[in-house]
Amino acid sequence: MSNSQDEPITLSNIFFNKDGKFCLPCTAYRGFEYITTEMTNRYQLYKDTKLETPTTVKTASIVKQESAVPKTITVGNNEMIPGSRTYVKEDPPDVQKLGASSWTFLHAMAAKYPTEPSQTEKEDMTEFLKLFSHVYPCNWCAMDFEKYITKYSPRVESKEELSRWMCEAHNHVNVKLGKPKFNCDFWQQRWKDGWDE
Repeated sequence: MSNSQDEPITLSNIFFNKDGKFCLPCTAYRGFEYITTEMTNRYQLYKDTKLETPTTVKTASIVKQESAVPKTITVGNNEMIPGSRTYVKEDPPDVQKLGASSWTFLHAMAAKYPTEPSQTEKEDMTEFLKLFSHVYPCNWCAMDFEKYITKYSPRVESKEELSRWMCEAHNHVNVKLGKPKFNCDFWQQRWKDGWDE
């Protein structure tokens, strides 16, 4: 991403890349990295503090009885997976959740694609999109994307070309689902630079 692993996370490098430009994928990655680091540190502190507190010490028989029956912890309206303090019970992604996440990934990938890609980068991207259409975990979605790729070859000559192609591919699906089309003239604001205030 925009920073080396050794560089401390600051507000500036979460939102901006090494060139000082706003970077949406960098922001998402560094924000996620910051949150997971903070949560891990807090959980470790909680665990260490809890182990040192005398009121939490239990006899072996009580611990055996409690461990035999997994308890479900409720946090707000979300049930936690038995035995876990961090994972909420969540159903596998349905077609809509999977689709939204996949489009987010594909658009962000196109927005980070080089302005002037090498021949290898062009071949890799073309191959990736073909493979993606084969392994996507929704069969009819995958077949539809494969047909689209066959009919409209991915335009991998530049970041602009690929991002517009991705937007058009997404709009193709939006029309099929009865959703409004996105104006592809705004791909940079939506997936790369952000919106002007």
